[in-house]
Amino acid sequence: MAVVVGLGNPGRRYRRTRHNVGFRVVEILAGRWHAEPEEAARGARYRAWRAAPGGREVALLEPRTFMNLSGEALLEWAGGSPPDPAQALIVCDDIYLPVGRLRLRRSGSTGGHRGLESIEAALGTRDYPRLRIGVGAAASGAAYREHVLAPPAPDEEDDVEVSLQRAADAVECWLLEGIQQAMNRFNAKTTEEVKEE
Repeated sequence: MAVVVGLGNPGRRYRRTRHNVGFRVVEILAGRWHAEPEEAARGARYRAWRAAPGGREVALLEPRTFMNLSGEALLEWAGGSPPDPAQALIVCDDIYLPVGRLRLRRSGSTGGHRGLESIEAALGTRDYPRLRIGVGAAASGAAYREHVLAPPAPDEEDDVEVSLQRAADAVECWLLEGIQQAMNRFNAKTTEEVKEE
């Protein structure tokens, strides 16, 4: 079974921040696919749903840990053994991509993203697919934390909303058509190009 893991931080104060775009994509997909909540033990460090779009069984997962412990939540959901890395798509923010740009990859480095570092440690490999959603760069390295823990600027919000819907489309394409097709279709276009179609 495939699993889509949206990264973010739990709690209302983080809900609309740049760091939580992964959560927002998972929630879009849960609604789109009419996913059923998965029962979890009391105190579980994750929130999960099950769905079967196009007949393909998939779990949607939100770690309820903070970002740097995301991998622990994934392992807890999987019963202690890491899932097949090729079947685990991780969705997260990326400060190195402009707002509105998506980048889907089969594998790669963490780029200093604490959530991806935790996922890599849990899976024991960097060879797992990830979908990065551009949230724009911080004004400086020192401002990184403040940048990702703040909501998008008002003039960015429309582009963010478009990119989240496109990210959900990319996840669906990955699940039903494969990663190469999803990369071909979603890596190239900017939000402005999508709006012009």
